Amino acid sequence: MLDEILNKNKLTDRDLNFLLSLQNEQDIQQLFKHAYQVKKKERGQVVYYRGLVELSNICSKDCYYCGIRKSNKKVKRYSIDREEVIASCKWAYEQGYGSVVLQAGENSSPAFVDFIAGLLEEITSLSSGRLGITISLGEQSKEVYRLWKEAGAHRYLLRIETSNLDLYRNLHPKDHSFSDRIRCLKYLRELNYKVGTGIMIGLPGQSIDDLVDDILFFERIKIDMVGMGPYIPHADTPLPEKINPENSGKTVQNSFLLALKMIACVRIYFKNINIAATTALQAIEEDGREQGLLAGANIIMPNITSTDYRQGYQLYNDKPGIDENSNQYNQGLSARIAAIGEKIGYNQRGDFQGTGGKQVMPSK
Repeated sequence: MLDEILNKNKLTDRDLNFLLSLQNEQDIQQLFKHAYQVKKKERGQVVYYRGLVELSNICSKDCYYCGIRKSNKKVKRYSIDREEVIASCKWAYEQGYGSVVLQAGENSSPAFVDFIAGLLEEITSLSSGRLGITISLGEQSKEVYRLWKEAGAHRYLLRIETSNLDLYRNLHPKDHSFSDRIRCLKYLRELNYKVGTGIMIGLPGQSIDDLVDDILFFERIKIDMVGMGPYIPHADTPLPEKINPENSGKTVQNSFLLALKMIACVRIYFKNINIAATTALQAIEEDGREQGLLAGANIIMPNITSTDYRQGYQLYNDKPGIDENSNQYNQGLSARIAAIGEKIGYNQRGDFQGTGGKQVMPSK
C-alpha cells in the first residue's frame, strides 16, 4: 500500500493521514527517501540560505506558547539599531547568502513601521537588489505590507501555527483573531509577495487529521514556502502546564519524528515549494536540520544576529547556537551540509514563480 500511495500523482487526505501515521521504521525511511528524491528532481541537491536577523523581541502579542510573549516579565527586551542590522545583512551578502530574513516580535507602531521601511531600502541598496529579503513581522495593515513591499521586501512569512480553530483558540488569548491572520495572508498574496506560512507540530490536543487539514490549508492559500517545526515548550509560558512533565521528553521526541514526516508529506504533495529545515529540529537532535533536508526540506536559516542579543530571542527552551558567532556557525553548517551530499546555493535566492512555477535565482 505504501508503494502505491507514493507513486500517485496527487495524494488524497486519506493518503496523507496514512503517511503521517506510519510507525514501522522501514516504512518511515522509505517515505523520507521518496520525499528526498522528489526534492532532488524538482529543486536539485541544493540548500538555500536565508540569513536570519532577530532584530527585536518587543512584542504586542501574548501567545500562550511563545517565550517572548508580552506578559513574560523575565525577558530582557531589546531592539537592534539600524547600523548593526545593516552590518549583519552586509556580512551575509559578502558570504554569498542569497537572502536575509528580518524577524521580530509583533509591533505596529508608526516608528517601527518606518524603521523597517528604512532598513529594507538600505539592504536593497547595499546589494543593488540582488539580496533577497524575507520579513516575518506579524499582522499588519495592507498599507504597511504595501509600504514594505515597495521598500524592497519580496517574501513574507506569517505562520498560523494551526488551521484548527479550536486549537488556535487554545494557543492564544481571546483578542487574537484567526480571521485576522487569514486576512493578512490574503493581503500578502494580493500584493504579490512570495507568501510563506507554517505550523507547530505536536501541540497539546493536535491530531493527525489536524495536520492533514493544515496541508490542505496550505494548498488553498497557494503558499510558496513553509516553515514547520516541532512544538518545544518554553518554561515561562502557560502552555507547558498542559503537558505532563513525566512524558515531556517522549512528547518532544514524537513531535520531532512527526515534523520530519510533515516535511516529507508537504514535499511530496507540493513538489517544488520552499520548505525550511527549522532550528527547532536542531534543538531536539544535533543533526535535526540535516535530517530535515534529507526528508525533503531545501531551506536553512542560519542565525546571523549578534550573540549579544540571541539570549533574548528564545521562543522555546534550549534554542541552539545562542553563543556561536556567525563565522563559527557558518563554517560548521557548511561542513554538515556537504557531509550529506548537498551543496549550498551561494548568491542565489532560490525563488520560483508561484506554486508549481519555474525557479528564479538571481546571481551576484
